[in-house]
Amino acid sequence: MPSTNLFKNTLDSPEGLADRIAEILGCPVTIEDSKHRIISYSKHENNVDKARMATIIQRKVPEEVINSLWKNGIMVKLIESDKAVVVPAIEHVGLGNRVAVSVRERNKIIGFIWVQTNEKTLDQEQLKLLEEAAVHVKSQLIRHRIKRRKADVNYNEFFWQMLTGHILKEGEIARQAEYFGLQMNGQLTIAVIEFEGEVSENIEKHAHYLTESLHHVHVVCRVFDENQLILLIRLVNKMDSKDNINHFIADFIHKINERLEIKEVKGSYGLLYNSPASIHYSYKQALKVLELQRRIPEKLKGIFSYQELGIYQFLTELNTLRKEEQYQNTSIEKLKDYDTRNNSDLLETLHVFLNCDSNVAGAASKIHVHVNTLNYRLKRITEITGIDLKDPNQKVTLYLDLKMASLQDGL
Repeated sequence: MPSTNLFKNTLDSPEGLADRIAEILGCPVTIEDSKHRIISYSKHENNVDKARMATIIQRKVPEEVINSLWKNGIMVKLIESDKAVVVPAIEHVGLGNRVAVSVRERNKIIGFIWVQTNEKTLDQEQLKLLEEAAVHVKSQLIRHRIKRRKADVNYNEFFWQMLTGHILKEGEIARQAEYFGLQMNGQLTIAVIEFEGEVSENIEKHAHYLTESLHHVHVVCRVFDENQLILLIRLVNKMDSKDNINHFIADFIHKINERLEIKEVKGSYGLLYNSPASIHYSYKQALKVLELQRRIPEKLKGIFSYQELGIYQFLTELNTLRKEEQYQNTSIEKLKDYDTRNNSDLLETLHVFLNCDSNVAGAASKIHVHVNTLNYRLKRITEITGIDLKDPNQKVTLYLDLKMASLQDGL
């Protein structure tokens, strides 16, 4: 029988197509979409391994199986080729021997076919048949995707309404969250991962796997907006803290760099809120962190959290107000003028002294001078400017104005 007729009359049903492929190859078959959600599976019940059973029960491939497939290089082969790939058993996650093939539409992966071969070896003709089956499965996946896309549009719209503060009634949020199967109890925050350039399909796919496989936090919603991946994150346990979010973002950036060699990836997140009606604040805060990371990267290295910005949370707005009022700190201007005329660095000395919380020994160590030298410089600063370095109010004002100056230098 010509191979083109083997799959005839099986296209009306995903289940019928899975059964037909299984019948031809003599092995259990699973058809999945691009996110490893199960579309259909054959009726084989004999010699079914643990991974297949878990996939059928959960309607999705378990995360530990997906992670192992990535670690063993299987997913990379499936992404890069439309040929059938032999998958050796990965016993610690209950995965027996497999053969798999990706399903593509215009070179874009829209799903996979997995064949549990156990001790059986598929010959070249059977591998060719599996590759042909992928062509027939494509139409089923396209139909399925169209149905899901309608739901996804509504899901994305709901997420954007929360992000922009256009839906604030907790009852309405709870109703829609229940409709989409989203858990929003507990502490919530918005995290944003920002990529340097255009986000390719490959980056999207890896980003999806990472948000699913990194278990520090629970990612409730996700959406790409140009070069940013926006995530609604929920802390699962009462004992969880912002450290879980910091670890999640750091691991995400490390792994995406490792897998795709993308060097310029930034991450941020806003404050934690107990109500989903408040996450639009968290979104704005996460964007503020990214803005400051771009402007003063050396000062915010390793900082993802809006809370950890400290006074940098307010410097942009305060600086704008200062400009509107044409404000100048006369003490700082006097030190700038003195340093220019005398080729000295009293302003930098003052900045380090304030950064060290007025600790003379610590500041002296930072700028590599003797304590007596630093005390002399502080005395000169007081004589030139008239400021009292024992007055907390004057020190805080100087500190803020110096920070705003450094913020402008970062532009």
